[in-house]
Amino acid sequence: MTPHHRKLHVPVPSLATATLLLLPLALLAAVLVAVYHNEFALQSYLARPTCPSNDSDTSLTGRHVDVRVAPDFRLLIGVLTLPGLYERRHLMRTVYALQQPNLTAHVDVRFVFCRLASEEQRVLVALEAMQHGDVVELDCPENMDNGKTHAYLSSVPALFGDRAYDFVMKTDDDTFLRLPQLVESLNRAPREDLYYGCMVPCDVVRAQENEYMSGMGYVISWDLVEWIVAAADQIRNHTVGPEDRLVSSWFRGAGKGKNRVDTKPAMYGFPDRADHCAHELVPDTIAVHKLKNNGRWATTLKYFNFTAGLQSSKFYRMD
Repeated sequence: MTPHHRKLHVPVPSLATATLLLLPLALLAAVLVAVYHNEFALQSYLARPTCPSNDSDTSLTGRHVDVRVAPDFRLLIGVLTLPGLYERRHLMRTVYALQQPNLTAHVDVRFVFCRLASEEQRVLVALEAMQHGDVVELDCPENMDNGKTHAYLSSVPALFGDRAYDFVMKTDDDTFLRLPQLVESLNRAPREDLYYGCMVPCDVVRAQENEYMSGMGYVISWDLVEWIVAAADQIRNHTVGPEDRLVSSWFRGAGKGKNRVDTKPAMYGFPDRADHCAHELVPDTIAVHKLKNNGRWATTLKYFNFTAGLQSSKFYRMD
C-alpha cells in the first residue's frame, strides 16, 4: 500500500504575537551592549585583520586597551669609553636599563670607542655586540684629545640615519646620568641650535670666548650634528686638542649653538674640595661626574635609592 503522508498545518504567528516574542530579546541585547560596551569594543578591535604599528602597540590592562603614547623626543647618548672597560659598561647598562620604564622620551645609550687593538678585545667586545647590540667602533685610533669626539659626532647621521634623533649627547664612562631628570630638563629646551650641559670653568667669571660645556656630558640638537658633518672641511684642522673646548670653538666661530643651556648646579662632579665644579650630592641632580671607581658609583647610587625596588628573595640577603 502506498503510504499516505498527512500534511501538518503550522499556524503562522500574527505580527502582534511576533513582536511580543522578540521584544524581550531586543531589550536583553540592548542591556548587554550598554553594560559590557568595552568588551564588545575590545573583541571588535582584536578581530581586525591588521596588526598595530610600532607607534601604537597595545597591551591589555583589565578591561581597557592601553595604547602606547608617542615619545616626547628621541635622544642618542654616546658614552665615550675604552674597549677594555667591560665591567664599567656592564654596570652602566644595568643603571640605564633600570631607568628606561620611567621615561617619556625614547633614549638610546651606545658605548663608543675607536678601533679595537687586540685579539682579546675583538673576542670580548664581539660578545657584547652579539648580546646587547649597543657598541659603536669608530674608524680612528683610540685616543684622548685627538679627534675622537669629532669622529663620534660626525658619524652619527651615517650610522643611525637622517634625523634619527632630536638630540645627540656626548658623555663619559665616569658620568652617572639620571635619565628621567635629563628628559624632563630637555623637554623645556629648544629643539634647534641647542648647546646644553654644565658650562665651565666653574670657579671664575668667564669671558664668553673661554666658556664651554664640560666633557661630563653635553647635548646638541640634530641641526648642529648635521652642521658638523657639512662643515667637515672647516673643522678638519681643529679637532686635535682639548676636545670639549674645541666643540665650543666650532660653534662660536660659525655663530652656532646660540641656545646655550647651563644646567649647573644639577650637573656636577662627585664631592671633592679640589674640584670647583663639584659639590655634595643633591636631590635635584641630572648628572654626577668623576665616578672613577666602583665605590663612588655605589655611594652615588645609594644616595638616590637606586636599589629601593629590590624584592626580597630566599636567594640573597641584601638588607
